Amino acid sequence: MPKHLLPTTVVGSYPQPEWLVDRAMLSKVVPRTRLHAMWRLPAEHLEEAQDDATIVAIRDMERAGIDIVTDGEIRRESYSNRFATALEGIDDENPAMITSRSGHETPVPRVVGPVRRRGPVELHDMEFLRQNTDQAAKITLPGPFTMSQQAKNEYYKDDEELAMAFAEAVNAEALDLQKAGADVIQLDEPWVRNNPDLARRYAVKAINRALHGITVPTVVHLCFGYAAVVPGSTKPAGYSFLAELADTSAEQISIEAAQPKLDLGVLKDLSSKKIMLGVLDLGNPEIESADLVADRIRNGLKHVAADRLVVAPDCGMKYMPRHVAFGKLKAMCDAAATVRKEIS
Repeated sequence: MPKHLLPTTVVGSYPQPEWLVDRAMLSKVVPRTRLHAMWRLPAEHLEEAQDDATIVAIRDMERAGIDIVTDGEIRRESYSNRFATALEGIDDENPAMITSRSGHETPVPRVVGPVRRRGPVELHDMEFLRQNTDQAAKITLPGPFTMSQQAKNEYYKDDEELAMAFAEAVNAEALDLQKAGADVIQLDEPWVRNNPDLARRYAVKAINRALHGITVPTVVHLCFGYAAVVPGSTKPAGYSFLAELADTSAEQISIEAAQPKLDLGVLKDLSSKKIMLGVLDLGNPEIESADLVADRIRNGLKHVAADRLVVAPDCGMKYMPRHVAFGKLKAMCDAAATVRKEIS
């Protein structure tokens, strides 16, 4: 793990090559069920191709200067569907339809029996990442509350019971990922802000169950939605569920702040946590200057001590052209180095 102030990382994803996925198809949906048609290669060549693309992602992060790299989530169709649909008790072949508040219908897996982990899902991902970088390595998992909101419950008595079942499955996976060399484990929980009243009832309980026994640094990530899907102008200036995360066992809380122009005064409620702060606006196709990103980092330092600040992009980098994603990460790392010199 990096010892210097203002370490840099990514939220998780990195652009998947056009030769690997149908990016036009990817841009239209954040799938909850499996989307096998997204992959351009036949099954017998897919794993090798995903390995190759993962190495490209790792090397880009290293060249940009990222301190804590990921595998780019290259093997995933979305941040959550690969893990969720691999579990026992989940029927992905006969999905239900859920209608959002905006009236948009989304196919989701049905929960038809006890949710259990059949076996490792992301273990190969972590092992491959560990074999291919000497940098600190982070792996991400979908959070139990979010997965409970992205499925149709046809088995458990209520959503809380379902979330706790997901939490046990996530915990078993996280323990294996820790053994495989993960330096940081992150849970993605964007849906806590979609339904804050429900989240207040049991989200923290589920997150803590999912992280039970994990001794490496842990992160809970939440956001307002991918910049490629949700315009910044529609995003609120504050989170409806944030202060509550102070009660989680996670060491870090990850938030997007650049695109929604978040009022960072809210971070006072998380004084016991490290903050992974989004300082790259992924809704803007232009590569920010290092000076602009440095100003965003300095703004973060007005609210968070330097030893508690981790520098990152906003989420959803997978939707960007690769050269833009790399350029933004390079600007971010250069900016962090500049500010690091100023405060050391």
